Amino acid sequence: MARPRKVTAQAGMDELKTVEENLKAPKKEFNFSNYQIAAAPESKTVVIEETGDEFEVKIKKLSWSRRNQILSRSLKWGDGGQTSFDGDAYVRSCLKEMIIEAPWGNTSESFLLSIDERLGNALEGIVPAAFGGGDSDEVTMEDSENLKNG
Repeated sequence: MARPRKVTAQAGMDELKTVEENLKAPKKEFNFSNYQIAAAPESKTVVIEETGDEFEVKIKKLSWSRRNQILSRSLKWGDGGQTSFDGDAYVRSCLKEMIIEAPWGNTSESFLLSIDERLGNALEGIVPAAFGGGDSDEVTMEDSENLKNG
């Protein structure tokens, strides 16, 4: 059986001094630039799962505010307070805003309406999730209330 450790008064004082020094240590200054969207575009490789084809696009990330603006435009309120979310409008708006360089040129509404499901699904992978951290486009009551209340 192990013997209990003896704690001397000096050891207790040393530990107390260390705790006090840690409490007095200057706090690290908040650096807001760690949370800003980079101005430079980011290159992304997009892979079409069904064919294995891949290509590069240059994207600019959406700011928190811009994503919320697009999200708000994609949410419709009914007479009885029901909400419906237009996931198609959300994805198309995000893609038009985010893709700044692609093999097809400008990512326009007419381009997005002309592509098939394989390319559409591949492009959808660069769009930020509409709600929460999941992949679902389903609107929950909590999401609707948060948007309604600002």
